[in-house]
Amino acid sequence: MPRRWRAARCGRESSSPTTRPVRSRRSRSWRPRPGGSRPTRTCGGSPGRPDLRRGLRLARRAAAVILFLVVAVAGILVPAAWLTARPGDPALYPPAPGDESVTVRLVAGAWHSGLLLPREALAQAAAEAGDGALIAVTERFGAYPALEIGWGDAGFYRAVPTIQALDWRLALKALFTPGGRPAVLHVVGVAAEPGAAFPGAGLVTLRLSRAGFRRLAAALAQSFATRDGHPVEAGPGLYGPSLFYAAQGRFSLLAVCNHWSAGLLDAAGLPTTPLLDILPQGLVRDLSWRAGAHAP
Repeated sequence: MPRRWRAARCGRESSSPTTRPVRSRRSRSWRPRPGGSRPTRTCGGSPGRPDLRRGLRLARRAAAVILFLVVAVAGILVPAAWLTARPGDPALYPPAPGDESVTVRLVAGAWHSGLLLPREALAQAAAEAGDGALIAVTERFGAYPALEIGWGDAGFYRAVPTIQALDWRLALKALFTPGGRPAVLHVVGVAAEPGAAFPGAGLVTLRLSRAGFRRLAAALAQSFATRDGHPVEAGPGLYGPSLFYAAQGRFSLLAVCNHWSAGLLDAAGLPTTPLLDILPQGLVRDLSWRAGAHAP
């Protein structure tokens, strides 16, 4: 068919499902020829099917773009994680065989993590160091064998107790406010076994040396904002016997609750990776890979 006829007919349907126009050699006029219908030809494609070659080309280009982005992100994040990784202190962690140790647990939820600490050991470490704020907190919750303590944005922490109550506007405001936002500490008295007290959370059990635990307690004491040497209560907590306390530090994308938990564990001698520790599950994986910790 001449090119000009093909261009004129490109993309048009046949005028009849059972006939197709042909040109008579004798009359040189167009008349229908009996016979079965023939699939129409689409521009640049094969009869009766979409342009597969064009689709394949687009798919290959999309795959190439995705691969490039993955490689580029990995090329940035992997060196960044390596450069910001904290080595830990082998003199503190893990405890030497036969040495006295203290068992603590990381409580990892969907978006937040905290530390479950034995209250008696914490009170002893606070008394040895003379940390008035920590002494007051352990006395305030003296009826409980363990304390679950977390740190976070003062507004978001109070307003979003569960993942179901998540408010993205508050979350974005907490993460991206220039200069960060005020922080609070949440302290809960825990009497039940960890699995029963936190049924929906991931628990990572860590055995710290006594010296490492004292370092953790000292870092925790520095997290409390004080007035005349006493911790500043900031209202009732979210669940169980709990209280909020005013805290040191500013909450931001570069300093979230999981970074705080990782920072206390790093003070106890554990190696951590802040870039991985932004999310609770990243912190759990980090502790598994670098500190040999395992969730039960």
